[in-house]
Amino acid sequence: MQNQKSAIGLDGNIAALLGWIIGIVALVLIFIEKENKFVRFQAIQSVLFHVGFFVIYFVLAIFVTILAQISSVLGFLGLLLLPLWLVWLGGMIFGAVKSYQGANFKFPVIGSLAEKWAG
Repeated sequence: MQNQKSAIGLDGNIAALLGWIIGIVALVLIFIEKENKFVRFQAIQSVLFHVGFFVIYFVLAIFVTILAQISSVLGFLGLLLLPLWLVWLGGMIFGAVKSYQGANFKFPVIGSLAEKWAG
């Protein structure tokens, strides 16, 4: 299924790779991909991954900002956001590489949700 053409005319693994790297492509694939379940699954998993990390990062940034207003010493906790960003970048690269290879991998939690929603 990975080598089948996607709805946007690319090979399945290329479309899934682009969905991981360029979020808007994943959103488009969610809505237009009907035949290739691999591409649809990877697109949904990619969107859940990116949105999940954005929410976590946003909430932690607000929390650190509040702590920084309380005490400048606590503001240094903002440095903990950098490793979180690196985890996001590493996860995105991992997802892109695995989808390009055609591997049916699932991230914990979001992979099961994506599998259920992909149909």
